[in-house]
Amino acid sequence: MGRYVVRRLLQFIPTVFFTMFLLHYLTVVGIQFNGNPVRAIFGERRPPQATIDQVTAALKLDNTCLKVKFHPCWDLFGDRMSDIFLHFDFGTNLRFRPVTDILADALPFTLKLTVIAFTVEAVVGILAGVLAGLRSGSFMDYFVKITTVVVIAIPIFVLAVLIRQFVGIDFGNFLRGEDWVPDLVSRGFFAATYINAYPWASLVMPGLVLGALSLASTARLTRTSIAENIRGDYVRTAKAKGLMRKRIIGVHTLRNSLIPVATNLGLSIGGYITGAIITEGVFNVPGVGSVIARGIFQGESMTIIGVTTMLVLVYLVANLLVDLLYAVLDPRIRYE
Repeated sequence: MGRYVVRRLLQFIPTVFFTMFLLHYLTVVGIQFNGNPVRAIFGERRPPQATIDQVTAALKLDNTCLKVKFHPCWDLFGDRMSDIFLHFDFGTNLRFRPVTDILADALPFTLKLTVIAFTVEAVVGILAGVLAGLRSGSFMDYFVKITTVVVIAIPIFVLAVLIRQFVGIDFGNFLRGEDWVPDLVSRGFFAATYINAYPWASLVMPGLVLGALSLASTARLTRTSIAENIRGDYVRTAKAKGLMRKRIIGVHTLRNSLIPVATNLGLSIGGYITGAIITEGVFNVPGVGSVIARGIFQGESMTIIGVTTMLVLVYLVANLLVDLLYAVLDPRIRYE
């Protein structure tokens, strides 16, 4: 197990390197074609050229390679990599605020959103898949298949807008007009946007939206895996031995069926990050997704690179934990 973990950690190096270079090159090409992003700081004002040159040099955007189109700017990339991995310096935005401080303020919101979405996906998705898989051809089976197809077919930005409008605004306003409804419910759980007074309750609705797509895929995958394993020879053998139905389903069938589901759960973490850009924007959540969206629109290249680097590392660690979980679910799997 130890050697396997070391090999996986070593594989992180080329993955992170090529991801970082791709981000670096895209941002460099953007500067080469669109011009100096420092000018966007001043808006319509026209400061002296000396001021622009001073700010450009302070942000390390005065490299001559940025004036040559499609130039990779290797020296600039090397400086960024050394700052990030040797000094844990992810740079600053165009207003000289450290990226680490920006992430420190935004990350708690995204983590709360991810916890809610992951919990809903794991609990509801697996439970619905198990009920559908054990009752193949029943009403529950068809209900799960139809509802999951509908959820998967709706883009997340459409689902987010619909939920905010009809649940957060229309139904929420109705509840807020009733005196008998607690504020935690009417202004918290059914809030149309994030509210500081209800830091967890107001994130439940965007968390449900964020986890809806992954929930649907988890339910369908669990249902298919359960329906396949329930007909396996080892299940028939367990029944012939007279084992209790709960043990057959909970220990033998479900444990083997969760191996592909665990992969899907691990990969969904990356989906939460990308989906959070839309969900956090719709529900006005000041999380990492909002930071990335704001960095894209404002041309904050160092913010995008710094945030994405951390997200890549989180994604790789999550995949490693999923691979190690295989050995827990199936003792036959060995990594040595």
